[in-house]
Amino acid sequence: MVKVREDQPLAANGSVDIGVWLARLQDDVALRDVDEMRSACELAERLANEAEKPHKAWLEDGSSFRTGLEMADILSELKLDQEALEAAVLYRAVREGRITLEAIEKRFGAGVARLIEGVLNMAAISQQQAPSHGMTQHNQQDNLRKMLVTMIDDVRVALIKIAERTCALRQVREAPRDKRLRVAREVFDIYAPLAHRLGIGQLKWELEDLSFRYLHEDDYKSIAKLLAEKRLDRDHYIQDVVSRLEHLLEEHGISRYQVDGRAKHIYSIWRKMKRKRIDFSQVYDVRAVRILVPEVTDCYTALGIVHSQWRHVPNEFDDYIANPKKNGYQSLHTALIGPENKVLEIQIRTFGMHEEAELGVCAHWRYKGHDINAKSRGYEEKIAWLRQVLEWQDEVGDLGDLKEGLSSDVAPDRIYVFTPDGHVIDLPRIATPIDFAYRVHTEIGHRCRGAKINGRIVPLTYKLKTGQQIEILTATKGGPSRDWLNPSLGFVKTSRARSKIQAWFKHQARDQNLEEGRSLFEREFRRLDLEGFDLATLAKSVNYPSPDDMYAAIGAGDLRIGQVLHQAQQLFGDTEDEDQLDRLLTKPRRTGKTRDDGITVLGVGNLKTAMANCCHPVPGDQIVGYITQGRGVTIHRQDCPNILQLRAEEPRRIVDVEWGTQARTQYPVDIEIEAWDRSGLLRDVTNVLSHERVNVLAVNTATNTSDNIARLKITLEVDGLESLGRIFSRIQQLPNIIDVKRLRSGVKKKAAS
Repeated sequence: MVKVREDQPLAANGSVDIGVWLARLQDDVALRDVDEMRSACELAERLANEAEKPHKAWLEDGSSFRTGLEMADILSELKLDQEALEAAVLYRAVREGRITLEAIEKRFGAGVARLIEGVLNMAAISQQQAPSHGMTQHNQQDNLRKMLVTMIDDVRVALIKIAERTCALRQVREAPRDKRLRVAREVFDIYAPLAHRLGIGQLKWELEDLSFRYLHEDDYKSIAKLLAEKRLDRDHYIQDVVSRLEHLLEEHGISRYQVDGRAKHIYSIWRKMKRKRIDFSQVYDVRAVRILVPEVTDCYTALGIVHSQWRHVPNEFDDYIANPKKNGYQSLHTALIGPENKVLEIQIRTFGMHEEAELGVCAHWRYKGHDINAKSRGYEEKIAWLRQVLEWQDEVGDLGDLKEGLSSDVAPDRIYVFTPDGHVIDLPRIATPIDFAYRVHTEIGHRCRGAKINGRIVPLTYKLKTGQQIEILTATKGGPSRDWLNPSLGFVKTSRARSKIQAWFKHQARDQNLEEGRSLFEREFRRLDLEGFDLATLAKSVNYPSPDDMYAAIGAGDLRIGQVLHQAQQLFGDTEDEDQLDRLLTKPRRTGKTRDDGITVLGVGNLKTAMANCCHPVPGDQIVGYITQGRGVTIHRQDCPNILQLRAEEPRRIVDVEWGTQARTQYPVDIEIEAWDRSGLLRDVTNVLSHERVNVLAVNTATNTSDNIARLKITLEVDGLESLGRIFSRIQQLPNIIDVKRLRSGVKKKAAS
């Protein structure tokens, strides 16, 4: 049953009497520090009084402070702790910008500040509007619920938000109709099902009935009128049944019990009428009684008593004790032909089950180990649900488009963000603004030139987070940048966006792609100081018949320049031609004392190893060893066809091996950076190198005062051409950079014969 809440006590001057209110509050919950709670109330009241009067006439009390007290009243009935009550009282002041979270944390602690911040994040759900860009209302509601779950780190956040929406629903009675409908729809779609799934029956019923009253006013009034017409007769009937049941329970030795009439909620009556396609007279549980007893055995004893007294209606018995509902609800439900041959519903449960039905997760309140008796398994199970599954479709009946869309798991690797008009977009957790732009619309992605997060401009490489609102800044015409396809720059993380960018470039003329690809290839290889080797061989090594085809593929985005660099190092890195070897990288320098091959042969000892040429295993592959005659152990991939055959033919020569802790191979490289001189230039460059975890062996800087151009010569250690190319790309993104290139190695060339 919904508890009837008293009005807030007023002092002689018309303000809330905080002392009396605190005393009443402690009837429901024991406060840890009454003075601190009083301080929170006084601060909220002072901030509310300092603000201008609300301009919305439909706010009944005209005071956000009183709304905070009302939220705290609701939460006290749910037996929440003092942190949650303080957060409720102060929430509106923070939301309305009258005090910062930092000030709250300093005065009331980090716990209160975190709760308020969580509720503020959940408030983003209120921005939902009609779907656009081809997104259905079903998808929007599904995404909203997933976003809701990803935002909740502490179940108290959800409870405070439910209390806040309960207050909002009560206050919009006098609001304009569109406002009333918007709040009711949000509560009905989001918060009433959430209250149900958390088992908070006393709030769930109120939220459903009030929302239903606003959304389906005629149906609500019709059922309310039918209930009112028979109310006196029904009350007399219920009183007679209660008296009979109390006498019967005492006769059968059940001395501790509670029997009372149970009010049927208007929405649940309407829902049952729609679901079963029956009229009001056929709703059996309009006349209903609830029996509370101490033990489970008493429940079944009471069930036998009522069935022996009155004939039960076939197919109208449910045992939710043996088979609880998904939200943990337990009770026995039976329909009987009672006195005067009228259908009567009786619910039978223990006192503990009743507390669970009314308070749900709050009946098992445990936070930071306070439940020393470990009786809160129900709480833990509900939190596990909150984190894993949203199965609310059975709670919304035939209203809306929620019927089938709420049973999907919340993927831990997804984020949920808003478009400027409030629609929710789901993306991988690694997504950037460009990924978001292509997710909304391909043309928006192509013309993307910048992004704002919550009104603040951010780089296009920014990593998006759940709950943010993203606005894409677009050009009137143009297309994507080829730099977006460079993975080392971090512009694009999703395959969807990458494929759309590649498709755009494919549609450009081959000649343009060829020229763009050639330019990109030559620029990258020139600054890496790679030249003079066989382009035809390199093109074939990346599966293109000619250099022109390779250039066109690079220009179209089908082939990344990093792949070409990697293949160049693989192709020419093992050559004995010292000229070519110098053009790639100088002699590597190893650190540490591990073996060069980085392979451990298990149970055999320190044997020489070599990588098999047939399958070319690389670190991370599943590997196995084969003992050769005189050449040590050859390392194969476990799925190599040759090793599979050798296993069958010579199993005794097969040995277990694993990748060892091989030290990373590092190559010293000299680079030169040319830039317009400015304050902080060297700092920014070294920050890039630090972020890339690059070891710097030497730095030399010089600035020409006549043209104000600075030249930085730096000796780095890198592990390959791909790493060097990535470093160059990141440095090139810094302000004032003119050029980045690799300097010729100082190693002497092999004399010509």
